[in-house]
Amino acid sequence: MMNIRLVPNLTFDSSTDHFVLILYVLSGWGTDEKVIISILGHRDSTQRKLIMLAYEELYQENLIDRLKSELSGDFEEAAIRWMLDPVDRDAVMANVAVKNFVTPDIRVILEIACVRSPSELLAVKQAYHSLYKRSLEEDVAMHTTGDFHKLLVALVSTYRYDGDEIDSSLALSEAKILHNAIKEKAFGHEEIIRILSTRSKAQVNATFNCYKDEYGASITKGLMGDPKDDFLAALRVVVQCIRSPHKYFAKVLNDAVNKQGADEDALTRVIVTHAEKDLNNIIELYFQRNSISLNHAVANHSSGDHKAFLLTLLGAEDL
Repeated sequence: MMNIRLVPNLTFDSSTDHFVLILYVLSGWGTDEKVIISILGHRDSTQRKLIMLAYEELYQENLIDRLKSELSGDFEEAAIRWMLDPVDRDAVMANVAVKNFVTPDIRVILEIACVRSPSELLAVKQAYHSLYKRSLEEDVAMHTTGDFHKLLVALVSTYRYDGDEIDSSLALSEAKILHNAIKEKAFGHEEIIRILSTRSKAQVNATFNCYKDEYGASITKGLMGDPKDDFLAALRVVVQCIRSPHKYFAKVLNDAVNKQGADEDALTRVIVTHAEKDLNNIIELYFQRNSISLNHAVANHSSGDHKAFLLTLLGAEDL
């Protein structure tokens, strides 16, 4: 078993500071999860890479493999995701989602395809190819059918323009195309998929604005229907991820903590993947929406080492 304690002479230089790493393994003492949380939860991506390199050099063993063997459950999942390079993390999550093609996992693919920038999505696809010796597009195509196939393949295959320039007349004409297709309940129409998957985010948002101005309701409301219709739900996720990703993730977190038993996977996914990016924006919107802090929601609905780790990433260990 693994126990980690201070090694005084093991010091690393990073771009921000010098830090001493607790990284000594004693067989038979048991795993000290609190120490693991204290170390890993306070290290940024660059520092975690240094930790992994140092661990492998010292012990001729991959730290992620060791953590897998020593940890378990939701805490293991969170710790492993945290240790992965962000691009590799997305690739791994996409692979799991593709292999387990059910509604919650579809959402993971949609988030990666619609929230990440074009260059980030390209990097994820390159990492996916390196890890699995197949393309993400290939696996998505192989595991999907019907309207889901058309939508997901289009989203992961595209490389959107990433600038701010928009064409107002195009936004108006494509808002009409979307309205007509939605009015006819042709939700899988190729024009809906083309517009949502190929236009720049700035252009699509301009189209969404025209849709609301011209037809008096948001496109999200137009896509409301049978709550059991998974494809409609997927289209709404696409719209929300493009239109306001922070609000979308705040809603994901709210749904997660209000399920019968917290949805630990959703909590882990959002907190871990956004902790070093824009989590503060999501936290703020979560509070505005629910009048309770995300810290307290996680503390109330999660448990054990997993709760402690998520609270550490949220900067709220004292709850």
